[in-house]
Amino acid sequence: MATGARYDAASLTGEPTLLVATTRKPVNGGRTKPWFGSERATRMTVARAKLVPPDERRFSLAAAGLGDWRLDGIEAVSADVSDLLTAGGGGDVLIYVHGFKQTFETAALDAAHLADGIKFRGQTMVFSWPSKAGLFDYAYDRESAMWSRDEFERVLQSTVTTPGVGRVHIVAHSMGTMLTLESLRQLYARNGDAVTDKIGAVVFASPDIDMDVFSSAVVRIGPLGRKITVVAATNDRALALSGRLAGGMTRVGAAEKAAIEQLGVRVIDASEAGWGIINHDLFLSNAEVRRVI
Repeated sequence: MATGARYDAASLTGEPTLLVATTRKPVNGGRTKPWFGSERATRMTVARAKLVPPDERRFSLAAAGLGDWRLDGIEAVSADVSDLLTAGGGGDVLIYVHGFKQTFETAALDAAHLADGIKFRGQTMVFSWPSKAGLFDYAYDRESAMWSRDEFERVLQSTVTTPGVGRVHIVAHSMGTMLTLESLRQLYARNGDAVTDKIGAVVFASPDIDMDVFSSAVVRIGPLGRKITVVAATNDRALALSGRLAGGMTRVGAAEKAAIEQLGVRVIDASEAGWGIINHDLFLSNAEVRRVI
């Protein structure tokens, strides 16, 4: 790796360390791969993940915008999230919350891909909740995501109150958006308008949320609702299936743009932007959508 980061590079390029907060139960004490599994832990783990960035001196997937980051190790710490952020020098923070059917490693690498793809200059954190990473484990994943909302609210509370931290930006995907929305609701209930200036961009990519639930929650979080940008695609087949499992209720990420905009949030219609079979990972696979984020 070059000794100095490029002027237009993400912070992860110069200091390839990802902050971790996870409600997953450690595997083998969290010392070796896969580090964290699909079971629910009795307490949240705070850690640093050592990353190996793409080697730009040779041909790699980085040339196609899908940088081949690798996860090299996990260092659990006894410190609180605020101590971890202070040690990292403060500044803006990007928190990525993954969605359905994700392992800890895929979630962590998605966070790295995202921060690198948008050239984020600040500290990047992944919040990883217990997913079984199986196609037929939707119910378990959904309950695990909601079970983690209090801990994610703790992470947000610690982050917005840490001296030296700038704004907190959140990107949540799929099922992780419901967890994030609930935690933001709790955060606003605790702090009121005082927290508004500390929250930067809130991006919900392919949100797996019932439209009625989303509508009522946006009202409850007051001015934080105006921070939200929804990346939606009416041809998102994963959310179409989710809607059927939920009794035929349309998910926000698969709704028409006009219907979502009526709630007072910004909407990016990505229906024509993706190349995936199920159009559910547009925020990572499409350069234009990454630029919007």
